[in-house]
Amino acid sequence: MKKLICAICFALLLSSYSFAKELNAVQTDVLAKTSLSWDGSRLPDCPGGTPEITILRIKIPPGAQLPLHKHPVINAGVLLSGELTVITEDNRALHLKAGESIVEVVNKWHYGRNDGNETAELVVFYAGTPDKPITIKK
Repeated sequence: MKKLICAICFALLLSSYSFAKELNAVQTDVLAKTSLSWDGSRLPDCPGGTPEITILRIKIPPGAQLPLHKHPVINAGVLLSGELTVITEDNRALHLKAGESIVEVVNKWHYGRNDGNETAELVVFYAGTPDKPITIKK
């Protein structure tokens, strides 16, 4: 069942990409395509059951730091503006600038920090299941 759900999601993405190419008026850039998170860890298999997609727009003011947390689901995002540093509990770090994408670590404690002078704004897509959290704070 979980393989079927993953296959359907990928088929929908590919068909929308093909449709956009046919229009010639739409430009599509692949920002991320991987089976690994930003720290090189293999992403977990897709969960079984009914999928639930959550899309969040997150704004982190200059100087702000998110609490230590983890995501039990696969998620990825794009930093729209500003800068953001993501740091794991074992001090691995990824520094993002506007326009860059991230495939987040799964089930690993981490936090984000905005060391820049402007608000870091990102859009993040979470692939979870209904009634299960997408973020767990420590």
